[in-house]
Amino acid sequence: MQELTGRQKRHLRALGQRLTVMVSVGVEGDSDALVQQVGRLLAAHELIKVRLPAGTGTARRQLAAQLADKADALCAGVVGRTALLYRPNEGLPTDKRVSFD
Repeated sequence: MQELTGRQKRHLRALGQRLTVMVSVGVEGDSDALVQQVGRLLAAHELIKVRLPAGTGTARRQLAAQLADKADALCAGVVGRTALLYRPNEGLPTDKRVSFD
């Protein structure tokens, strides 16, 4: 999957400010069930907010990157305990898709 440019990441973070958290990572971390749930949410929404467990900033960024990799998505950023994951979906109606124009 193609990497996001800095401008695209900024755009996604701006869109993500008004989103609510759709999934929380629990004690088990990035389990198979969590990855499947994230995959289903990304298929329906393209951009989702994920609540990460407490820990160091480095550990949270690594967990977000691992989760994005397993879900075949891109991590648009991690702020505090919240990560934004993005996976384009050409099958969604144009009014529900993220546009970088």
